[in-house]
Amino acid sequence: MKEETCIVLDFLPQGYADRRHVEPIAQVLGRGMTLLEIVPREGINLKPEEEIYIGSGPRDKIRYIKRSLLYADLTNYAKNILIQTVTKLVDEDENKFIEFFNKSTMITPRMHQLELIPGIGKKHVQDILDERRKKPFESYKDMVARVKLFPDPKKAIIKRIMMELEGNEKYSMFVPAKKKEDMDYRR
Repeated sequence: MKEETCIVLDFLPQGYADRRHVEPIAQVLGRGMTLLEIVPREGINLKPEEEIYIGSGPRDKIRYIKRSLLYADLTNYAKNILIQTVTKLVDEDENKFIEFFNKSTMITPRMHQLELIPGIGKKHVQDILDERRKKPFESYKDMVARVKLFPDPKKAIIKRIMMELEGNEKYSMFVPAKKKEDMDYRR
């Protein structure tokens, strides 16, 4: 999935201190939950939490996308701001995540996608499936009202996204899986 916009996590105007070739870079999170390293246009300073366009059309602030990043590649500052950035994106795109609860399916004959969400066990899965058969969920608030003893769905989604970004999960539902050929590119 190609990203159209991203949120700046960290901007390093002098690049990385441990590299010979010095160029300004920014570490960003795309709205599709992709961690990227971008190179801004000359004279452009980016600010953490700033949203910028990185799509295929004319870009006013960036020269190119340098590479895809792993969580381990992030600076400490970027790691610290990542959770609030993910929270902002989950808030702003509530319908996308509610749609996940409405459309999720089985992964294996014994495991449902919903079971991968922290705090959701087999009993919650059954309750969610029963309620969505009656009527699709409309919001996080609607889910909490209709499913008894349900954890905060927004917090659970944020936690799952963070787990996927950190790269320790077998299944990826919200973060695009990293392939070797995606890790280093210019576009």
